[in-house]
Amino acid sequence: MAMKGPGLFTDIGKKAKDLLTRDYTYDQKLSVSTVSSSGVAVTSTAVKKGGLYSLDVASAYKYKNNLVDVKVDTESNISTTLTVLDVLPSTKLVTSIKFPDYNAGKVEVQYFHDHATFAAAVGMKPSPVVDFSLVVGPKGLAFGGEAGFDTSSGKFTKYTGGFSVTKPDFHASAILADKGDTIKVSGVYHLDEKQKASAVAEFTRKLSTNENTLTVGGLYTVDPQTAVKARLNNTGKLAALLQHEVKPKSLLTISGEFDTKALDRAPKFGLSLALKP
Repeated sequence: MAMKGPGLFTDIGKKAKDLLTRDYTYDQKLSVSTVSSSGVAVTSTAVKKGGLYSLDVASAYKYKNNLVDVKVDTESNISTTLTVLDVLPSTKLVTSIKFPDYNAGKVEVQYFHDHATFAAAVGMKPSPVVDFSLVVGPKGLAFGGEAGFDTSSGKFTKYTGGFSVTKPDFHASAILADKGDTIKVSGVYHLDEKQKASAVAEFTRKLSTNENTLTVGGLYTVDPQTAVKARLNNTGKLAALLQHEVKPKSLLTISGEFDTKALDRAPKFGLSLALKP
């Protein structure tokens, strides 16, 4: 199923968010993926966070238009996601179930049109929260909103609006979130045609507290196997990341962060190794 249209509401501002936060880690993480002859992909992940260790095993299997994902962790939590593509024309159905907290499960429907995208999700508990979103616009331009309604209290849990503009060399977005209390504006600019170097900025203002946060960052692709990223915000926190493809599809990521306004504090460091066949 080929995705079309302006994308989901969660895609608004996602490019800047991913460039500023994706792959940064301050833990030690090792994941190993394998694929069986029957097409079942299994990924085992071990994480050391502080002095604590955790382990989870995830499997994924695709049959025709159906995708099944199952994940089990060391705390005996089991999550299962069934995705059915083209359950109706241009429509995706996603059902997620979690154990032992089965109330955390939900059913979501996503519809993709050339100039509009609609999504609705309903929780599985007796009086569920209903989330829905709508995005409209031609290619390169998207306007949308999302809302959440609690059927037990009869009140809205959230409502958010936003828009984005996408061109070959830049992406810009603005979002009004937290029931109108938070304004977030972000932009990504590619400095060359091959997008080897990119700059990003994100500004957030919380109206109720007059709190402002500005974060700037960048990405530079050293070679096809190596990339570096960095970010700095107005509170003085500086972070950097180095990612290298040790072999096809297998990534080694080293990242760190320290507070430039509190140099006496110990910096944070993280290491991640993802091995794939």
